[in-house]
Amino acid sequence: MAGLLLAIVFFGGGSGAVFAQTAGTGAAAGSIVVEGNRRVEADTIRSYFKMAPGEHLDAAKIDSALKALYASGLFQDIRISQSGNRLVVTVVEAPVIDRLAFEGNTKIKDEQLQQEIQSKARGTLSRATVQSDVQRLIEVYHRNGRFDVQVVPKIVERPNNRVDLIFEIKEGEKTGVKTINFVGNNAYSSSRLKDVIKTSTSNFLSFLLTADVYDPDRIEADRDLIRRFYLSHGYADVQVVSATGEYDPGQKGFIITFTIEEGPLYRFGTIDIQSNIRAVEAQSLRSTLRVHSGDVYNGDAVEKTVENLTVEITKHGYPFATVRPRGDRNPQTRTISVIFVVDEGVRAYIERINIRNNTRTRDYVIRREIDISEGDPYNRALIDRAERRIKNLNFFKTVKITNEPGSAPDRVVINVDVEEQSTGDFSVMGGYSTADGFMGQVSISERNLFGTGKYGRVSATLGQYIRGIEFNYVEPYLLDQRMSGGIDLFARETLASPYLSYGTTNIGTNLKLSIPLREDLSLQLRYSIYWQQITLTSSLDDCANINPNFSTSFPTQNAINAATAAGVLAAAYPGYALVPSGNQNNCITLQGSPYYVASLPIRYELAQGGYLTSLAGYGLIYNTLDNNKRPTSGMLLSFGQDFAGLGGDSYYMRSVGDFRIYYEAVSDLIGVLHLQGGDMLGFKDGGYVRMLDDFKIGPNVVRGFEPAGIGPRDLTAYTANDTLGGTMYWGASLEFQYPFFFLPKDSGMRGAVFVDSGAEWGYKAETSWAANGEVNGNITTNTGVTFYCPNCAMQYADTAAPRVSAGVSLIWDSPFGPLRFDLAYPLLKQPYDRTQFFQFGGGTRF
Repeated sequence: MAGLLLAIVFFGGGSGAVFAQTAGTGAAAGSIVVEGNRRVEADTIRSYFKMAPGEHLDAAKIDSALKALYASGLFQDIRISQSGNRLVVTVVEAPVIDRLAFEGNTKIKDEQLQQEIQSKARGTLSRATVQSDVQRLIEVYHRNGRFDVQVVPKIVERPNNRVDLIFEIKEGEKTGVKTINFVGNNAYSSSRLKDVIKTSTSNFLSFLLTADVYDPDRIEADRDLIRRFYLSHGYADVQVVSATGEYDPGQKGFIITFTIEEGPLYRFGTIDIQSNIRAVEAQSLRSTLRVHSGDVYNGDAVEKTVENLTVEITKHGYPFATVRPRGDRNPQTRTISVIFVVDEGVRAYIERINIRNNTRTRDYVIRREIDISEGDPYNRALIDRAERRIKNLNFFKTVKITNEPGSAPDRVVINVDVEEQSTGDFSVMGGYSTADGFMGQVSISERNLFGTGKYGRVSATLGQYIRGIEFNYVEPYLLDQRMSGGIDLFARETLASPYLSYGTTNIGTNLKLSIPLREDLSLQLRYSIYWQQITLTSSLDDCANINPNFSTSFPTQNAINAATAAGVLAAAYPGYALVPSGNQNNCITLQGSPYYVASLPIRYELAQGGYLTSLAGYGLIYNTLDNNKRPTSGMLLSFGQDFAGLGGDSYYMRSVGDFRIYYEAVSDLIGVLHLQGGDMLGFKDGGYVRMLDDFKIGPNVVRGFEPAGIGPRDLTAYTANDTLGGTMYWGASLEFQYPFFFLPKDSGMRGAVFVDSGAEWGYKAETSWAANGEVNGNITTNTGVTFYCPNCAMQYADTAAPRVSAGVSLIWDSPFGPLRFDLAYPLLKQPYDRTQFFQFGGGTRF
């Protein structure tokens, strides 16, 4: 007998295959017969057997060919048999997928699901691949927090060996994180650590959030965030031993547990630099140190010092130099002495930089964040800084820079892998504040315009007391240098409000240039030119005499007759009684009206008409905050000056300084000290500064007062008693912010207590106005308009006496936008100041 019969049966998704061969009687290459093929050529099938001319097949080669044919995915069933000296290969070709569809998916789009699976329309159907696709789809939903998902593949037969492949999906409810536990944390409360990580727990706002879904990748990233947080706060021995997630059927969600071994708190001991490069003296590098003896140990500061030293040594002509921090722990004194060791390093050059997966962002936008290029010496510290800069662009979901060997031992290939994310924003915002009333805004913005890294924004605002349009454009790398330039075009109109009797119109443009001097220090240059004017309702501007006694003097008519004035007043103040002044040519006044006309300086500005302001300025900003959005430590200091008079109608110098420092007084209690001040110097008419240019402060400096509620004020009878503005102000505030431990972290709510103090003074009228608090006689504006004011006088108050208030706040970083509620009580004030016990401000985006 020919021998042993070998049979191989494959079971996979309902398909099977059998081949039989009589051992010892191999078929020749030219005797392979193919049957059942319709689309695949017979020679293509024969090629899988890999026989040379005249060669005979044995069992091993037939087995290898059979596996290769199945692996091709072209066949649903394969049978191999021997008939005499011929090998017969009978195939059943796999169907072609005519249409691939998803049904039942509402939370994840078809396009995203198609990217995850291997089965494709116009490709062949493989049952094994379909089952693999099912698992991939399930994993996609797991990453989105839906662990109850069900995916069922269905195949619909079509003519000509074609099929429709349909994945029926039952997404199920989102499986959220119900509880986050921390074990071993003694130095920081669980509430404080929840602010560090990105994962959050489900709550009543979960429908607006995504951070509460269980994501193992995010949990692992949170583990690293906790470790880095402890390292930056003195715990050099910290270990996040584990980060586990367990599903709790009772809560129908996950319980996340982070196990932490904190270790002791360390401070810096001695700090030194050891240079092993003869031409580079250690002493010349000390100015780049970001760490100091006695400070709490900070791993981030050590990393930044390594970067600074690397850059400085490169400037000395040693681009291959490496800087290694060497720490020496002293458990008894709990100090870590750090020596930064400088070596020449191994000579290696960058052969190539590959930018990968940037489907939208152009290569040069990424490359310009890397300080080195092809052919330059390789330096790991500069590569790490480049990775951080690319991440800070906020154009990508993920950024990872890796190395691989180049074409020679001293060549390195840099691979920059990114994953794009959406950078456009269309928003409709609504809000309310006690200063601006109800307000709505529609805006379209793009921070990566056409993939070039440029920023553009167009917005329109319509509110109770404000309206306007604005266009913003920023080029982050002006003239291919690491400096940004921008332009703003704006047109704004404010209306009279409960705090100001007049409105304003403002149309102009700003040009801005920002130059980074260091990582924490930047210089801003700016130029603005704009036209502005005061607007006033006719009911407040019909009478030139601002102080009538209604016996010997009357408010005189000013370009309006009594009938018209009556109509204007009736419309402006419905419900008031109209009282004639006793003369047809005189104004109509209001019985019970709180005032008759606006303050004299306002009507003076109105008579002058609109005016042009052209000014140039600069600003210095020093920023060491740990988090710009919600800082807990660090300093923000800014100082700027503007000079008006480069053409136009305004002539002054304005100087403004602002200082904020954040510190953690005790665990979870953040202290904020805020100091600010400003000064204006008019260059004409005895220091005169126009009303729309000077300072007007209120709750932005001392809470508990109305907007523009502090400072010089008109006290003349029968007027609106408007604020006049000052040329000097100062403010000081001490605030302590604390979390609400009884609320979930995701609520975004925290409380604050504060004490504010400040003052504004230095009202500057024209030199023709007396400085003793009274203005008498006729008033003639710069434009030649004369006010007829018999018995005219203005009484006003102006003092540098401090105002003080104290209060409490509720701060809510809500999904609807930042909201803040302040309750403040003035402790020191002037009789004419205008107070406001409650302030509220916030907005939403949807």
